[in-house]
Amino acid sequence: MRLKYSIFALIALNANLLSNETIKLEQMSVTATKVEKATKEVSESIAVVDEKTIKDKNILNIQDALQNIPGVIAESSSNSPSPRLIIRGAGLKARYGVREIMVMKDGVPMTDPDSFTRFDFIDMQDVSSIEVQKGPGSINAVNSTGGVIQLITKSVFDEDKNSFKVGAGDENQRNVNLKLRGAIDENDFASFTFSSRKIDNSWRDNNEFDTTQATLKYGHIFDDDSTIENELSYTESNLELPASMTKEEFEIFKQTGKQHDTSSQWQNSARDSKIFSLNSKYEKEVGNITYKPRFYFNSWEHFHPVTGLINDADDNKVFGTDLEFNAAHKLFEKDAMLVGGLTFKMDKTNDAKKYEYADVITNTVTTGWGANKTTVDQIVKTLSNNKGALASTEDSQTLLYGAYLMESFKATDKLGFDISTRIDKLKFDIDGNEISTYDYSTKSYKAGIGEYSIDNSFTLFSAKFGSSYAITDNTNIYASIATANQAPTTSELGENEDLDKSQSTNYEIGLKTRTDKLAYDLALFQNFVDDEIIQIKDANGNSIYDNAGKTDKKGLEFNLAYDLTSTLQVGGAYAYSNFKFDTFNESVRGSLVSRDGNYMPFIPKNQYSLFAAYNLANGFKTRVTARTYGSYYMDNANTQKYEGYDLITDFMIGYEKSNHNIQLNINNLFDKYYASEASKDVYGIESYKAASPRMTMLTYTYKF
Repeated sequence: MRLKYSIFALIALNANLLSNETIKLEQMSVTATKVEKATKEVSESIAVVDEKTIKDKNILNIQDALQNIPGVIAESSSNSPSPRLIIRGAGLKARYGVREIMVMKDGVPMTDPDSFTRFDFIDMQDVSSIEVQKGPGSINAVNSTGGVIQLITKSVFDEDKNSFKVGAGDENQRNVNLKLRGAIDENDFASFTFSSRKIDNSWRDNNEFDTTQATLKYGHIFDDDSTIENELSYTESNLELPASMTKEEFEIFKQTGKQHDTSSQWQNSARDSKIFSLNSKYEKEVGNITYKPRFYFNSWEHFHPVTGLINDADDNKVFGTDLEFNAAHKLFEKDAMLVGGLTFKMDKTNDAKKYEYADVITNTVTTGWGANKTTVDQIVKTLSNNKGALASTEDSQTLLYGAYLMESFKATDKLGFDISTRIDKLKFDIDGNEISTYDYSTKSYKAGIGEYSIDNSFTLFSAKFGSSYAITDNTNIYASIATANQAPTTSELGENEDLDKSQSTNYEIGLKTRTDKLAYDLALFQNFVDDEIIQIKDANGNSIYDNAGKTDKKGLEFNLAYDLTSTLQVGGAYAYSNFKFDTFNESVRGSLVSRDGNYMPFIPKNQYSLFAAYNLANGFKTRVTARTYGSYYMDNANTQKYEGYDLITDFMIGYEKSNHNIQLNINNLFDKYYASEASKDVYGIESYKAASPRMTMLTYTYKF
């Protein structure tokens, strides 16, 4: 039995399709269809970042792992695990965190029922591979139209050496990781992982970050060969979020690489989190059916000062289960697999509070005329994130339950099909009392709406029909049609209770080739979204959410890797994105203005990356990656573009011998100063968030 699980783990650890830096023959996907299948035969666009890429790039944040995958935008304005993550335009609406994208770890959802995801408690040093499924309709995706990110960690059943890793770099970077794993006896296994990380980011104000993570895993093999694997983890993360810049301040940053004393009101944003999580996975074969129930629980708290108000929630709990089965059978006299299951998840928050900022500089101003004349204390700048007067309290419960089915079969030796569907029910129950709120138009606090209640529910349907045909032994062509719904989140409903769910329908064709030296993937898609939920400004300048009518997203994605020699591999990736509003009226100063035919902001038409990796038998290795992000519109009105950035280059050189590995990683090698995000509001005010200048880290790993 241990041999069986070691083989399975080896396949999972080496599944490396479409990482645009490490691709090998016969890559396997272990999550796209919930059963093991060669990625060449999967009828959708799949990208997998393998363990070697994670190690060679010294990946410590999720954005560093995903930023070179075509069709994926992964940018962080804080140089920490707080990315803005967008897949084919989905996730664009997120004010912070990740929306519209399902994130899973070893089959356990990390995403809340209302589609919000935090990456604070993901320890990338325990991740062996990452699989990305793009677009709607995945059987794994619950209330997510953008796709699925599956993190596969190092299983307790995997035979692996213990390891100790230490790293240090500029900006007071410190990283320590310890991994211990062993067999208690022939049926019991345990592992322990500890990680601690810190970075000061002194090149700008209010941008320190530190995290401490510990994970304990225990696995048992029963006499009937069934298995259970349990994971208990704790994370404490302290993250300061830097202020944005005006256009003039961004010009200074581009000249100096420093960001100090900006004019932004909100100088003291942060997100400090403590997260406790537990999950258990059981697997048992009975005849031709394999049962895979999963149970999980997490409790989290955070202190989260943001624009206008300070969030303080210390009683948040998530309970969930996924009861999956796989039934092997025959169809058309060939092996087939039926996958099905039930999902239940509840997210409950008690007595979440929001506070006004206590320490602020204000300026008394008078607005209006005559009887409408008003004097307010306008906030000029925060001096700390100390809590002031209580602004609101809220209790909320989000409940999600549903069922899914998928049939995967071959009609002939060359022609295969994947047909799946799922239906879910999402219910919101929110009660609160808004005492005061921040008014963007006057830049001051005003009286809130008092007690409120939101009781809403959505029925979410998704389905996919895909087919893959082997043109030759090395090349498959595929086509798929998929659709899914996206419900608004708890916070979005709090700002606009009338929001409707969106519907995304995706048409895609593609080509996949695998030889012993060459691997490439080509995908063309058109995605129609009705009632897409986007972030806009109301007449008073407040950020709110609205349904955007219709959007049309056309795109092409290409990924290639080629072994020039036995030691040198080269390749790259390219994405063309033509994303437009078909019909959308935006509120500008109280009036509706048509944005029909305009491009969606922040999404560049052209995005590409290049790489070269050199590995010698004596242990010497080096890798160079460069990425380019084209220009994009900064607003829905398409009045101004940000120029993007060219050839941001990451470099690694190292030596690996026996149980020792030492390597130097330099991100942004040529120290280019650019923005990770640029936007412009309906009043013409531009805002920029700086990307990190050059960062260097030296890492040593010892296995024992």
